[in-house]
Amino acid sequence: NGIVPAMPKVLLHHPVLSVEAGEEFVQSFKDAVDGTLGAPYVVVYEGSVADERIAARTGGYWCAMGMETIVDREGTHPVPTATWLQRMAPGAAATIAIGTCATWGGIPSADGNPTGAMSLMDFLGKDYRSAFGLPVINIPGCAPLGDNFTETVFAILLYLQGLGPLPTFDELGRPAWLFTETVHQGCSRAGYYEEGTFAEHYGDPECLVEIGCWGPVVNCNIVKRGALNHMGGCMAAGGICIACTMPGFPDKFAPFYKAPPGGIISTTISRSTGSVVRRLRRLSNRHANREVRWDKLGEVPSGWGHVEAQTPGLKMMEFFYKKWQNWGARKPGRRPGEEDRFWGVQRPGIPSDYIDSSVTEGPGHERH
Repeated sequence: NGIVPAMPKVLLHHPVLSVEAGEEFVQSFKDAVDGTLGAPYVVVYEGSVADERIAARTGGYWCAMGMETIVDREGTHPVPTATWLQRMAPGAAATIAIGTCATWGGIPSADGNPTGAMSLMDFLGKDYRSAFGLPVINIPGCAPLGDNFTETVFAILLYLQGLGPLPTFDELGRPAWLFTETVHQGCSRAGYYEEGTFAEHYGDPECLVEIGCWGPVVNCNIVKRGALNHMGGCMAAGGICIACTMPGFPDKFAPFYKAPPGGIISTTISRSTGSVVRRLRRLSNRHANREVRWDKLGEVPSGWGHVEAQTPGLKMMEFFYKKWQNWGARKPGRRPGEEDRFWGVQRPGIPSDYIDSSVTEGPGHERH
């Protein structure tokens, strides 16, 4: 509303946040259905859609909002939210499902549920298109990331105003720029997986795959974006990924906290290759943790503790490593024969700093 450039004025009608209540609150929904609202509207649906036909068999309902008089029935009766959705979706500029319950059915639609709960796509069907020609837009998550929702809604509103292109969505209607990569690809623990080291208990810093994490096969950006204000997230807080953003959740990922069957193969391969990679990286890490001066002097002037001297094997590895590193390129530093000592003639230092002990520090200070 003026804070973000080009953002249209938005009137929010929400059962919790709206000032209106009762009939006054429902009136805006009736106006939208009748075509008298006077402005385009976007339907944002949270929660799964229950099969009201099941409840109607006994004269009841699963979830309703507002009252209305029904022909051939006495008095007023609750209007199921599924009925509101069915009435409003065709005329909406866009229909957005927020949260896994709305996008894929979620926990309420798990096998054996009594309500016949389903997602918006299942309820409206594959042929559904909004008034602007858009299928259902899905922003999954249990709970969904607020930034994912607001970012997508803003992009859609710009498109509806003709001020921006239609955002890219994947084949399931998810914002492609948010849900293309897997949790594992952005996880801060992924390096441990690559090196074949895995957590055995909750609270361990290593990769969590062997204690139930589904991150390598789950499309979600929570680790990169963070849960709130770019902070936190499942793995960052020490928890496993239970795949709450995926269409198969929860049935295909239960029981939780049990290692995924496919992880047995991948972790076994990772352990065998990772043990080699891990050792090579330790050697490279030791090499990178030494100044060039220390290598030439043969000692590390640290008062914090003993630093292990270079072994013949490490020196040999570093020799070939540097040869390979400088292959086809000029080695950093001065050319051979151009330097009097390592870091300049006038730099003070201890006698062992000098390659040529005859180099003087200044007039009258000749060192032999």
